[in-house]
Amino acid sequence: MPSSKRLRTPRRVARGLRRRARWLAGWVRRVFWRSLQLRVVTSTMVISIAVVAVLGVFLMQQIVATTLESRERAARSEAQADRKAVLGYLKNQPGGETSKQQADMAGALQAGGDSPLGQAIVALAGRAGAVPRYSVVIRNDNRPGEFYVTTNIDPVSIPERLRADVLKKQPEEVTTYYGRLYYEGGDSRPGMILGTRLDTSGTPLDSGYEIYHLVPLDQEEKTLTSVLRMLILVGVALVLLLAAIASLVTRQVVIPVRLARQAAERLAAGRLDERLKVRGEDDLARLAASFNEMAANLALKIHQLEELSQVQRQFVSDVSHELRTPLTTVRMAADLLYDAREDFDPMVARSAELMQNQLNRFETMLADLLEISRYDAGAAELDIEPVDVRDVVLSAVGDSEALAERHSTRFDLRLPGEPCMAEMDRRRVERVLRNLLFNAIEHGEGRDIIVTVGADRDAVAVAVRDHGVGLKPGEENMVFDRFWRADPSRARTIGGTGLGLAISREDAMLHGGWLQAWGAPGEGSQFRLSLPRTAGSPLRGSPLPLVPPEVEMRRTWRAHMTPVLSPATADGGRDAD
Repeated sequence: MPSSKRLRTPRRVARGLRRRARWLAGWVRRVFWRSLQLRVVTSTMVISIAVVAVLGVFLMQQIVATTLESRERAARSEAQADRKAVLGYLKNQPGGETSKQQADMAGALQAGGDSPLGQAIVALAGRAGAVPRYSVVIRNDNRPGEFYVTTNIDPVSIPERLRADVLKKQPEEVTTYYGRLYYEGGDSRPGMILGTRLDTSGTPLDSGYEIYHLVPLDQEEKTLTSVLRMLILVGVALVLLLAAIASLVTRQVVIPVRLARQAAERLAAGRLDERLKVRGEDDLARLAASFNEMAANLALKIHQLEELSQVQRQFVSDVSHELRTPLTTVRMAADLLYDAREDFDPMVARSAELMQNQLNRFETMLADLLEISRYDAGAAELDIEPVDVRDVVLSAVGDSEALAERHSTRFDLRLPGEPCMAEMDRRRVERVLRNLLFNAIEHGEGRDIIVTVGADRDAVAVAVRDHGVGLKPGEENMVFDRFWRADPSRARTIGGTGLGLAISREDAMLHGGWLQAWGAPGEGSQFRLSLPRTAGSPLRGSPLPLVPPEVEMRRTWRAHMTPVLSPATADGGRDAD
């Protein structure tokens, strides 16, 4: 067990680091996309870095090329002069001393001597200066170990490929090579090597010689390094300066926009007196003036709409109350006619029955209008008491059984075996459930209606499921609008007023709960009422799913099986459902 923990610990640490990295990346992404000023400054810095880098590389290349070109030009002049001086020493050599000179030169690694080449090396060392500006190496074409040097330069500094290039060219041509110069003692410097062949024709020498000028470039390297460092510092300073300028310039635009956003948020929150300060006459000032004008017009329109809504609510409330008295009189007369309908001829009796039915519907509509007016006026109150949700469901089902029998509909109750207590207004919740059951009976097309009760620690829920025509996409929210119909051409079969579901949603919201709908064409619909167990507690979830489990399973199965089934098989599976 301890070993397994040790194996899991690095994984946990890695997962924790990945989570923190993802969180940090998400935070940076959110900050970046929420800040206009940050995006402008970042874009300016990126573009500035690219421009400064390109210009810096170009300038550095030009400076390096100019510096090396001037140094190479001077070195070439000195190399040509030294070559002529060496040839002068060789041509003035007496002929009888040839064998003696060759004997003296065999294996020589010296910078002086009595031989002409030795004298030439001494002269070249003097021409290079007390502090040598360059070193000279003279090599024999046929004897690799035979050479003369002016300083402590190591002849290995001359690469073989440079010697091969020098031997291929004419004696007057100079070949340039850049590389490292090595000195005795292990010191090395960057340098430039200029190689050329000596034209020994007309001299007593029987071998060809090469002369190499090795010019150290350490001072140029220091100068170029200083220039590069200065270019980098200037580039960084320029980028930071451009970023600061972009930040200041953007701030002048972002601050008014930010103030406008904050004012718009406060205006959307209901503070209709919110206005912006207008400074100057530029575009931002005109934007502030336009915003203030829009806010003033919006406040005026909202005030007018509020007054109109108040008038409408008052009108509905007054009309509903005023209709009570004549409706009571009409109801008394209608009851007398309805009770005596057997003494009338069939047509008059039928008229009495129709009038009685329409009066019942009118009274229901009037009661719903009064209830809606109370919600609009904010006068609705709850009569809270602890109630077993199962009893409320059974009571609502009992009130709906007569209507269900007339439509050949049966209820399938799925209630838990233990009490589901919750604090609620029983009368209002029963009304919500009756409205849901009546709606399911009307649109269920005579099929069974499933009523499910669920509960958890914080909430209770009731779901009413029918297998009728269902709802089209987008209608799950519109179904709670006042007087809304899915199919306007379809008549109401149970005499509904069109306000039942709207009142039900208001009742659910008054409890701090949810009333939600789901539906699909051909699969029926389901309405779910979710309420908190304790009155006033926030509702964070529902113990019952909004989409019926069998529908969710069928969709999951189809999603997994459709890619491997033929269209005919898939259709057959749908028909079987």
